[in-house]
Amino acid sequence: MTTTERPAEKPSSGERVADWFDGRLGIYSLGRQYLRKVFPDHWSFLLGEICLYSFVVLVLTGVYLTLFFHPSMNEVVYHGSYVPLNGIRMSEAYASTLDISFDVRGGLLIRQIHHWAALIFLAAMLTHMMRHFFTGSFRRPREVNWVFGWTLLLLGLFEGLFGYSLPDDLLSGTGLRFVDGALLSVPIVGTYLSMFLFGGEFPGHDIVARFYSLHILLIPGIMAALVVAHLILVVYHKHTQFTGPGKTERNVVGTPFMPVYLAKAGGFFFLVFGVIALISAVASINPVWAYGPYRADQVSTGAQPDWYLGFAEGLVRVMPGWEITVAGHTLVLGVLIPILVFPTLLVLIGVYPFVEAWVTKDHREHHLLDRPRNRPVRTSIGAAWISVYLILLAGGGNDIVATRFHLSINTVTWTVRIALFLVPVLVFVVTRRICLGLRQRDRELVAHGRATGIIKRLPHGEYIEVHRPLGPAELHALTEHEHRGRSDHRDLQAADPQPAVGGPRVAAGHDETQP
Repeated sequence: MTTTERPAEKPSSGERVADWFDGRLGIYSLGRQYLRKVFPDHWSFLLGEICLYSFVVLVLTGVYLTLFFHPSMNEVVYHGSYVPLNGIRMSEAYASTLDISFDVRGGLLIRQIHHWAALIFLAAMLTHMMRHFFTGSFRRPREVNWVFGWTLLLLGLFEGLFGYSLPDDLLSGTGLRFVDGALLSVPIVGTYLSMFLFGGEFPGHDIVARFYSLHILLIPGIMAALVVAHLILVVYHKHTQFTGPGKTERNVVGTPFMPVYLAKAGGFFFLVFGVIALISAVASINPVWAYGPYRADQVSTGAQPDWYLGFAEGLVRVMPGWEITVAGHTLVLGVLIPILVFPTLLVLIGVYPFVEAWVTKDHREHHLLDRPRNRPVRTSIGAAWISVYLILLAGGGNDIVATRFHLSINTVTWTVRIALFLVPVLVFVVTRRICLGLRQRDRELVAHGRATGIIKRLPHGEYIEVHRPLGPAELHALTEHEHRGRSDHRDLQAADPQPAVGGPRVAAGHDETQP
């Protein structure tokens, strides 16, 4: 009996291309390692995705706007579609902004998408960081990633400032006057700093071009690099997760990146993009034509910065106008102290992980998240910081509050001044008591079970309320932090990781050990 060998099938063109790339870049091995990486399921993780997707929207719309914007302060006479400003002298930057709004097809919608995406991007970043703060996910080994996120937030604040200063309208010019005043208050070198930034006496002729370079090139490049580094560290350190059955410090329970998480993430991107586009289509924002071009001798009535810088203006508005003279130099404390407090409030956020580790002497690795009630001091500090921010935000609009509610602006200002010192302390105390009360309630639930509302009479005549014992999942959620607190670092390292089982959402075979 004879046999004949079948000729080897020739690989397809797609296989040859895949083999070529795999031989040079190792794509197959990387894909096999990371495409099946497990991502936990919890709604709070979507906050980080909103940050990422709104940043993508900002980049896409920003590229479109750069095609039509002229970053020049050279004066021209406007002759365009917006009739009320025809014949008015203005900068090329302001004129091109009007052209984008009224003459470029889809220009106004893209402008508003860009502006709304910036507001949502910063709001999502702040909320995302607060979620990490209250759940303790900033602890070792994620301190560096916390600093990366904090740097992104800080850069986003200045990126927004530079962005809404570009149109050179009366509102943005009023904001730049605020920046100039802050620079001039710096002792000795304040005048030099102002002259260097504006290219001469305020407002100068170079500020729009300089901000334009920072806004579209330098800061976005740094932010893009930080986003990539941030995501790489998320993959390297693996995701944190909330406690639950089958979840330990040495595994991740969830769904694989490919194809489940990728499909969900792709759909969520279009959902975020669609919501931003819908808001931009129905809600006008920054109507520069209503303010007119900037003139140094004019101030826009009711001028307010975007929400993320409102607390900085609030610091200046509620500070008394104190001045002192030291060694022949006049120190304008009414502006100097606020511009020192402003970065201090931000720096406290950035260094908090290191301060907490130093105070608590906790240098273990943490991959399971805390319930905020189980960390009452940290939760109280976060709530107090938020109260400071909200009070200063209200102080930044003290004139609007006074006119809308028919109050004296002095009354509003003094109320904000007093609240700035009393409310955070009160919030800290109340939040701590609430956390302790919730922890006590959890202990009672564990000890006695959940009340059913059923009253039962015993044979000897006593009446009792029937309690239903908690299930294993509820007991685990309420007591896990106590078991974790009693285990030391050596026990954690010696623990034998068990694969998570029992639910359809568990990715079997995808337990990830600590790096």
